[in-house]
Amino acid sequence: MSAFARKELEEMIQRFVAANNQAGETGDWSIMPQFYTEDAVYSWNNGDKYEFVARGLQQIREWAYGTEMDGLQKWTYPYVRTLIDDQRGEVVGFWRQVAPSAGPNGEPYEIGGTGGSWFRYAGGGKWGWQRDFFDHGNAGIVFMRMLEAGRLSEKMQQRLKAGSRMPGWVKRPTFDWYGTVADREDD
Repeated sequence: MSAFARKELEEMIQRFVAANNQAGETGDWSIMPQFYTEDAVYSWNNGDKYEFVARGLQQIREWAYGTEMDGLQKWTYPYVRTLIDDQRGEVVGFWRQVAPSAGPNGEPYEIGGTGGSWFRYAGGGKWGWQRDFFDHGNAGIVFMRMLEAGRLSEKMQQRLKAGSRMPGWVKRPTFDWYGTVADREDD
């Protein structure tokens, strides 16, 4: 992997975080795909059976920031810390997941646990690879609490019913942590 100037990586993550904050505030996630290469891979795990994998800019646009954010408009994902490895061209950012509606205590619903993204920089102001991690158990609990309180969006309720049958969801693939993803044939 190539080394990148630290200043370039700092500017990249600052621009990305600013756009992320704007998307959360406005509910318009369509501004985010500008940060990815044409052949980027964006994935995250959902338990022991399924992964979400978007291969290429079109799938990132349509699935990661399209169908996967549908029902989560106005949720915010504020970054609380970023770590930069300029020798590898990698960035890790830790973020929170905050709902746009308040719970019984008057505070916004928030998914607990650690949330974050691991990025590989491709140069030119673009990510070539992103791997998210967050606590799906806590997400499920928060979604159920919001559902019971009548605070979960109709679209999110539909998504929960669809589960792993949405675009981009595959049986847990094997991959090398740096972008090579192959769907598993077993199971």
